[in-house]
Amino acid sequence: MFLFKAIGLKLFSALLFAMMSALVRQLGDVAPVGQLVFFRSACAIPPVLLIYALRGELMATLYTKRPLGQLGRGLLSICGMFSNFSSLTRLPLADATALGFASPLITVALAAVILKEKVRFFRWAAVMVGFVGVIVMLIPHLDVSHYAGVAGATAAAGAAFAIFSAFCNAGTVIQTRRLTQSETTSSIVFYFSLATTCAGAVTLPFAWYTPTMSELLMLISLGVLGGLAHIFLTESYRYAAASVIAPFDYSSLLWAVLLGYWMFGELPQALVYLGSAIVVCAGLFVIFRERQLEMRRRAEAGLEP
Repeated sequence: MFLFKAIGLKLFSALLFAMMSALVRQLGDVAPVGQLVFFRSACAIPPVLLIYALRGELMATLYTKRPLGQLGRGLLSICGMFSNFSSLTRLPLADATALGFASPLITVALAAVILKEKVRFFRWAAVMVGFVGVIVMLIPHLDVSHYAGVAGATAAAGAAFAIFSAFCNAGTVIQTRRLTQSETTSSIVFYFSLATTCAGAVTLPFAWYTPTMSELLMLISLGVLGGLAHIFLTESYRYAAASVIAPFDYSSLLWAVLLGYWMFGELPQALVYLGSAIVVCAGLFVIFRERQLEMRRRAEAGLEP
């Protein structure tokens, strides 16, 4: 019963994140990225605080033992969000989403280098295969002969932003692993939102677009969708192990394809389908190996699987 609840929460969070990305894609033609980041973060704080206040966890949300650690994660999150939104404004929705799937593979490599985790041959092989998939997805966007002038440069920049965002997100995961040793999940979520809100606010005097009423509602929805998605994502891990429900992250690609076609008439090129399939298979293998290792550790410790 708990497993189905966890899967449902995970799938719903993936849908909300995809809807948020679609709004970024739509608003990116008129609003500067800094303004999008500001609304995404600022409007996420009230629902996050409300949910944790109702659960009696408000003080735990505001309290932190490691302010510098939170700051470091916040800086990585700022870079990741700005680059992610920059890719969404330049690439088709499904393409930007698929390239973001490189993040779990990069996390494996960073965990070996930074956290000194033991990564054996099979996981390294999966990472290498996954990066081949990333290269396949990049081909249409880096072959400027397929585009005319500005369009080619825009696509190449969007792909570069997507890859940089994947690296930043992987770094965020590594820093989160460190913080969870002493920090609550609610405080990590709150200070992430606070840091990105401040970063977005700094840009407002230099680049501001006055939205229409409908655009203002969409900007507010960015934050509400992002905040709720983050809460549902966190809740999903309360009811099942991360390695069990992590594969459902990839459902966001399906939502991205559907929303991209419905809202913008976008369909990925064949190489994007092929590359994303390679990356997804590599990612699923990494998750499978993580699950095996976790079960082995629990068995050696005499715990229930």
